Amino acid sequence: MTTCAHFVCILADMENSAPAAQPNPDDLLVLLAVARSGRFTTAAESLGLNHTTVSRRIASLEQALAGRVLSRTVGGWELTELGRRAAQAAESVESAVAHLGGSPDETDQLTGVVRMSATDGFSAYIAAPAVAKLQRRHPNLSVEIVTVTRRALQHRSGLDIEVVVGVPQVHRAEAVRLGEYMLGMYASRNYLADHGAPSTVEELTEHPLVYFVDSMLQVDDLDAPRRLVPSMRDSLSSTNVFVHVEATRAGAGIGFLPCFMADRHEDLVRLLPDDFREMLPYWMVLRTDSLRQPSVAAVADALRSQTAAFEHSLAGRPSSRD
Repeated sequence: MTTCAHFVCILADMENSAPAAQPNPDDLLVLLAVARSGRFTTAAESLGLNHTTVSRRIASLEQALAGRVLSRTVGGWELTELGRRAAQAAESVESAVAHLGGSPDETDQLTGVVRMSATDGFSAYIAAPAVAKLQRRHPNLSVEIVTVTRRALQHRSGLDIEVVVGVPQVHRAEAVRLGEYMLGMYASRNYLADHGAPSTVEELTEHPLVYFVDSMLQVDDLDAPRRLVPSMRDSLSSTNVFVHVEATRAGAGIGFLPCFMADRHEDLVRLLPDDFREMLPYWMVLRTDSLRQPSVAAVADALRSQTAAFEHSLAGRPSSRD
């Protein structure tokens, strides 16, 4: 089915729901911008409008469709069922307009902004190179990455993709397992020279731990040190895994670190690898309406490919110094 024909079918389906009037295509595009950002102000900026105009456009669309297209959530605005159907029509309008202007080569280019969140290490070593590789083919594609370690959100307004640790419990979203990575105990060579190298788990517990701030840890799968060696006292704690790595290198204690990050540093030594080899999964969560966008689908595919290419390093078996 052609883009325009698809748009006509969606509008016809809306007419069967007895809207008060035919929706204005401009209003549909405003709705699409709000759906992608989750916020009126962000949508207004992207469209070159003001907040009041966006609000008025949405109100006009809801009047035409005789129903609510957006619902308020903790994280922003999300599409209602009617809104999802309207957004599909808006995507068809957007695609049709794009194909009217520019050369065939230009219409094949991915454009727009994809917004994602992921953990610090994944963002730096998987997402960043994956996006850079994709942007070499699609220079007009923009990707925003928010680094955070948390559970998958139930309301993800404004986010197209989330990468989380552990199996996500989500509704109205697609969840895809990307792969897994290993955590191990590490210490710097200087630290071991000063304090000795533990040869047993009992000896390890005599050393301080560098890890996440326990009271702020939101991911149950990351509680391994408290479960495996609960008697280790905290030394330097942080919400950022790069701080864990650098604090361990500086001799603040023994760090429980992702192997794919720690193995990059010659001054770090892995300790008791047979006792501490915690494997944790990376999962990707996508809003179903976002997944229909070619740019989001392309970024998701790039993340899958890059994770697969990085598999040996993630598992603590680096084939080379990446």
